[in-house]
Amino acid sequence: MPPQTILLDRELARFVKHAYANAPAVKKIFDDAGVKPGDIKRVADLERVPVTSKDRLVELQKAAPPFGGFRSEKAKRLKHIFLSPGPLYEPHGAEKALVKTAAKVLRVAGFKRGDIVLNTLSYHLVPAGLLLDAGLQTLGATVVPSGVGNTELQIKMMLELKVTGYVGTPSFLMTLIKKIEELKLDFKQFALRRTLFTAEPYPFSLRAQFEETYGLTTLNVYATADSGFLAYDDETKFSLQIVEDAIVEIVNPATGQRLGAREPGEVVVTTFNETYPLVRLGTGDMAVYADEARRSIVLVGRVGEAVKVRGMFVHPNQLRFALNQFGDIARAQAVVTRPDNVRDQLALQVELAQAVTDRDALQQNLAEAVRDLIRVSVDQIEFVPSGTLAADAKMIVDERRWE
Repeated sequence: MPPQTILLDRELARFVKHAYANAPAVKKIFDDAGVKPGDIKRVADLERVPVTSKDRLVELQKAAPPFGGFRSEKAKRLKHIFLSPGPLYEPHGAEKALVKTAAKVLRVAGFKRGDIVLNTLSYHLVPAGLLLDAGLQTLGATVVPSGVGNTELQIKMMLELKVTGYVGTPSFLMTLIKKIEELKLDFKQFALRRTLFTAEPYPFSLRAQFEETYGLTTLNVYATADSGFLAYDDETKFSLQIVEDAIVEIVNPATGQRLGAREPGEVVVTTFNETYPLVRLGTGDMAVYADEARRSIVLVGRVGEAVKVRGMFVHPNQLRFALNQFGDIARAQAVVTRPDNVRDQLALQVELAQAVTDRDALQQNLAEAVRDLIRVSVDQIEFVPSGTLAADAKMIVDERRWE
């Protein structure tokens, strides 16, 4: 067993005992499920603990304000109380786990002592800006707490302060760069070299612009307000490496059981925040394990967007990944039916971007690509005339009738 796995198991066993003893809500969740802290000795044992959704957190906070019984009674002094969408109050005290993880990921991104970093994430209500601030300070970097907006002022600061790093969303950095070009300034004059992106998708097209056109080093990070940094770009830049200091599971949303590679499920998180000890928090995000070792993931969207077909959750983005492999395809739509009221039928309607001489080969290759990604075979592929599918048509249409 790898040393990191042993350390994570030990930390989990200790943390669960602390959470059970000091957070009334955690104790009730365990007691209602018939689980004792001593039953959780390793990560695999977490399947015995029910998943707590964010909607459930909101309900618990309404029933027992302000923190729903999740604030540790040992946390005598709170440093911050944040408010995340939900709304959800989040207590933060003297715990260092989230900051430690953030600093590790920032180091992977290349940030170091002496860097001057523009932090454009919000510092009010949500914890994102302050978490990045603390992680950067841990590395010895100097932080410019700028937030978003005031683009010309931010450009002036970047130039005069010789800002070397940027943390925030990729879209706002592109806004700054376009403004720099609009002002007829040469981007090469700026000292900016490294970036960390989070809080929104980072498409390959945008990555190519930042890295190839502007010569920046970029790292994309998956994070949540409740749990901090959870995963970051691996060497493929397609999947995300799970951080060492958090437990990230992908589970069946209906059962809470952990899934295997390439099976889409909900991202469930346990971090070692002793002030706010959440055990198996359901994020509502959907992902698949990218490897059998379950240490890297690919995000595919939100749980509510998935459709269950023949017992497997299928997410629209999985289909998009498959379709993007074929330049001949303009757009497509999956249609799920159950004509005999017994077996789900999955059909694809496909519009071509150009004439294809060997449609049979394309049909076969597409069916294989879809099956490999979603683990559900396609019953029928129909090539339809251009304009049949609207540009904003849903990727998956569920026409089953549950009567």
